[in-house]
Amino acid sequence: MSALVWLQTRGKIPVALTIAGSDSGGGAGIEADLKTFAAMGVHGVVALTAITAQNTTAVTGVQDVELELIEKQIEAVVEDIGVDAAKTGMLHTSEIIRVVAEQVRKHGFPLVVDPVMIAKSGAPLLEKEAMKTLIEELIPKAFVLTPNAKEAEALTGIKVADLDSQKEAAKKIADLGVKAVVVKGGHIPGSKVVDVLYYDGEFRFYESERIDSENTHGTGCTFASAIAAELAKGHEVFEAVEVAKQFVSDAIRYGLSIGRGHGPVNPTGKIVEYADRFETLNIMREAVRRVESSDIISGAIPECQSNLVMACKYARDLNEVAAVPGRIVRLWNRAKPSAEPWFGASQHVGKAVLTVMKFDHRIRSAMNIRFEEAFLKAAEKLGWRISFYDRREEPEEIKKLEGMSIPWGIETAIKRVKGKAPDIIYHRGDWGKEPMIIVFGRNACEVVEKVETLIKKATELGYHT
Repeated sequence: MSALVWLQTRGKIPVALTIAGSDSGGGAGIEADLKTFAAMGVHGVVALTAITAQNTTAVTGVQDVELELIEKQIEAVVEDIGVDAAKTGMLHTSEIIRVVAEQVRKHGFPLVVDPVMIAKSGAPLLEKEAMKTLIEELIPKAFVLTPNAKEAEALTGIKVADLDSQKEAAKKIADLGVKAVVVKGGHIPGSKVVDVLYYDGEFRFYESERIDSENTHGTGCTFASAIAAELAKGHEVFEAVEVAKQFVSDAIRYGLSIGRGHGPVNPTGKIVEYADRFETLNIMREAVRRVESSDIISGAIPECQSNLVMACKYARDLNEVAAVPGRIVRLWNRAKPSAEPWFGASQHVGKAVLTVMKFDHRIRSAMNIRFEEAFLKAAEKLGWRISFYDRREEPEEIKKLEGMSIPWGIETAIKRVKGKAPDIIYHRGDWGKEPMIIVFGRNACEVVEKVETLIKKATELGYHT
């Protein structure tokens, strides 16, 4: 059952409206808003206010939508679908602001205002004369206002550079008539990012670690949309801001490195990761079943035992690499996994895969097997790409660093074949180190198939387990 059907069977689906401009680069504006709404489980509807020509480096054109059409868009969705909460983004002119303010007054939905003034590239998105209209006609009708430090300065004349000035600005903005104000701390230097909420005479502080990333385009849109989504679900403002804060942190963490300028945040990143982890585990479970049912793989398990691993598509560390806890052992004449696959269960083979992925992101899986000259000859006959490293050549400074031997060895082997990801990488061991072969592939099922193919070919050439 899909999430949408699940919600339909239990009551009304929350609906959030974005009243904003379109970003042709897909990073901010209604594009970011709709991704956020979808990721947070609400249905998103749109009233488009402007079309922009922009990318990660610049805004090269703006075309405002006709006032009557903006009004008709809002009326259309309210009359048929309904709106539980809304947010505004780019409202380029005084005339647009007045139309939106009148619709908010008429329909009474809770409104989150993101006072968009300047694009990430520096281009102005709010006409100078429109500031007065924003302050006098829209902000008093808003439930939540979400200015960054620079926008708070423009609204109050207060230099916002620390927590005290954030609080001062928030109180002064509240005097404009808005019920809740969140002065964001992303533009204020420091290792922590603190957003200050002022609501009903009370301050709340939301702190997070600063994420070092150039991919921050769309953070403001995403934050305001996340608050609107939570309000649409019926949550209180304190909880809505807390959830939105974490959501934005995740979106920055999964930001997309595209274009030549500031890449966009990724509101769907965490959902994609969850889906990828689920798919990776499913493939691993099928591959482990194949290992367990194989008549020949047990003979290739080394003294130190084997492990089969598969990394998520965008794996960054071992916690995103699935493996067999306790490894795969030889029990009589069968390969026996010690447990069901899970993440973070392999150090050596897991690090080997992560290293190979730096050179070819398609190669996400591997299995280590015992070293046999017959396997090398079989790989040659199969036309596989083969490489190796010599553990005796490992630099002393690498040996002294915990966990660096495998990455060094794999990188050395890949450089031998001009940066191409090999089908197998081997080493002949060293003092106290068992010689080993690692078989690589695109997924765990492919790796198991390759291991079986290698053993069968070696057997054809006269090898016996």
